[in-house]
Amino acid sequence: MSAPPRRLGLIPAASPLDAVVRPPGSKSETNRALVCAALAPGTSVVDGVLHADDTAAMVDCLRGLGAVIRSEEQDHATVDTGRLVVEGVAGRPHPVAATLDARLSGTTARFVTPVASLGPAQVTVDGAPGLVARPMDDLIDALVELGAGVRELGAAGRLPLRVGDPPLRGGAVSLRGDVSSQFLSGLLLAAPCTPEGVEVTLTSELVSVPYVELTVSVMRRFGAEVEGDPASGYRVAPTGYRATEVEVEPDATAATYLMAAPLLAGGRVRVLGIGTRTRQGDAAFAEVLARMGASVEQGPDWTEVASTGGLRGIDVDLSDTSDTAQTLAVVAAVASGTTTVRGIGFIRGKETDRIAAVVTELTRLGVEAEERPDGFTVHGGRPRGGVVRTYGDHRMAMSFALLGLRVPGVVIEDPDCVDKTFPGYFGVLDRLTHGSQVVGDDRPWPDT
Repeated sequence: MSAPPRRLGLIPAASPLDAVVRPPGSKSETNRALVCAALAPGTSVVDGVLHADDTAAMVDCLRGLGAVIRSEEQDHATVDTGRLVVEGVAGRPHPVAATLDARLSGTTARFVTPVASLGPAQVTVDGAPGLVARPMDDLIDALVELGAGVRELGAAGRLPLRVGDPPLRGGAVSLRGDVSSQFLSGLLLAAPCTPEGVEVTLTSELVSVPYVELTVSVMRRFGAEVEGDPASGYRVAPTGYRATEVEVEPDATAATYLMAAPLLAGGRVRVLGIGTRTRQGDAAFAEVLARMGASVEQGPDWTEVASTGGLRGIDVDLSDTSDTAQTLAVVAAVASGTTTVRGIGFIRGKETDRIAAVVTELTRLGVEAEERPDGFTVHGGRPRGGVVRTYGDHRMAMSFALLGLRVPGVVIEDPDCVDKTFPGYFGVLDRLTHGSQVVGDDRPWPDT
């Protein structure tokens, strides 16, 4: 019989926050840069990478495809990031492992599957049960249409998959855009290393457009030639990649929890590394908070959010920034009036049904909320303490923990699930409440 999940009780802040914090490196940019580096010839350097389960899964899978990845001491060692040196496979993966384990990382599974398809040898892509339950249908169909050998070893449209032999050839393909932008990003990342290049036409509206824009930006930094947009489709030339050195930004999604913290606890927090020139779409969350009545100031590489003592509900479409929805739900729980979030029906297929989970847990804490087909509605009120189920979803744990900065008795079930993207999160919250400057830690990247 398995042990019950661990629980973590939160202690409300004793005084308004007054802190400066730098989030860990961007998971999204880390994993995209690692893929490009692994496919390039020669030696690349990726600086500022995130230490977390999702990025460790990507590193292990790319090593399994023949890339050599090693850590190198980071100059600014006080930041919870690292420097990885990558010896790439020049566009031709040669598996040194029979199975690539993506663990619980959807990004890893959906990027590594097309990348593994580039090689002539067969390899199996698999993951933990929570990931195996997530859809892969559209990506499978696209890979087959582009000439790759793909064999479903379990349920149709799900992991595990055996790919390769024949390898991904390239060509023209049609793809839905309303299920997950990760399918498109995965195809684009592999495309420069195909013999024919790839042209993708989208048959439905693309969700999470900024994530695809980030994919294209990272590819171009590694020398890829990418043209197009969601309306006209995307065209990638068969140029391959070139080795380079890139620096990863702090994670804009992780920053949303830090920006929201003073709106629950009072005071102000300045977030370093996320500002007006940030490449990640979730940086736009600061504008959403300003609409709700927060004080927001920004520079090129910093954002400061302060409580004004009053928040109001808004109606907002988060289709391009869906990973911020749970954070916004928690802020809405203490705002006056009603907040309606639209355009995020596809997040029901994430680590959990994030719409149902948000509504269930807010209701458990005494906040009136309802599901919508494409989002949810939250009626601001006075949350009470209680045990919050996280459903193994790191974003449920991180967002609902913010209520514990304000409301006594909030307990987070399975807090360790935050290791997926932000292992030091609860330590950061603890230090925020003491007004210290938070800079992370200096754990080395594991070589094994």
